[in-house]
Amino acid sequence: MNRRNFLQAATATALSLSTLEALARKGKPVGLQLYTLRNQIDSLGIEKVLAEVARLGYKNIEHFGYGDRRFFGKTANEFKLLLNANGLAAPSGHYLTGFSQAMKMPGLSSQLDAALEDAVALGQKYMMVSYLFPDERTPDHYKRLADLLNSNGEKVARAGLKLGYHNHDFEFSEKMEDGTRPYDFILKNTSAPLELDLYWVTRAGQSPLELFRQHPGRFPLWHVKDMARTEKKEFAEVGTGSIDFAAIFAQAKQAGLRYYFVEQDESNDPMASVKTSVGNIQKAKWGW
Repeated sequence: MNRRNFLQAATATALSLSTLEALARKGKPVGLQLYTLRNQIDSLGIEKVLAEVARLGYKNIEHFGYGDRRFFGKTANEFKLLLNANGLAAPSGHYLTGFSQAMKMPGLSSQLDAALEDAVALGQKYMMVSYLFPDERTPDHYKRLADLLNSNGEKVARAGLKLGYHNHDFEFSEKMEDGTRPYDFILKNTSAPLELDLYWVTRAGQSPLELFRQHPGRFPLWHVKDMARTEKKEFAEVGTGSIDFAAIFAQAKQAGLRYYFVEQDESNDPMASVKTSVGNIQKAKWGW
């Protein structure tokens, strides 16, 4: 090899290594549902938690606990500045309906306008109903939920966002008065985007792949959490359990996936758990 060819080859190799290093630094745009670190937020403060989340390699967060026009005690503008300072974005957030008489907690049914204004300020793309309390799991309440998602969904869409629903397992195990499963009712009676919790849907004995096949494009958000290979099927760090994420991510296009968020509802050491999960996702052949 002459000097000219050697220099060309060396330059190409250097550029290739530089590109690989840049890609490695960029990594996959993994998100984190901050509920996983709720105790750390209480004890350390949201500032320290977000700094650590960013240091671990997360790019997106999904917030929870919105109320009184505050995100973890911050106004929308204050929280946005905090996210920006850590190189984070918040494409989605979790909200309650406000229907529950037992819990008497504010929700979208009474504070949609304020919540929407703050979500826009934060740069969100999605607003997701996160959970139904036991007294909200009646046929009448599921109909109210469908009305909320449909009628308010139009208002949210005009602001450039989408209003949707995040599942647990009760939507598959319980039945409405005519024998319909609540999740099937939501699928049939709304056009809302759905955030599929891969742990809970699997725990309920359902197949994410079958849902993608039957309802293509309806699942732009996922919660990526694993299931321990034990009789109790506890929550587990992503990549350490029994859920076949490679098969699920292979159908991301069919599902309509836009963002995914790690979540682990319970852990002995939540910060260590989210570190393990993001590390395993970054090393895996699946995910993007």
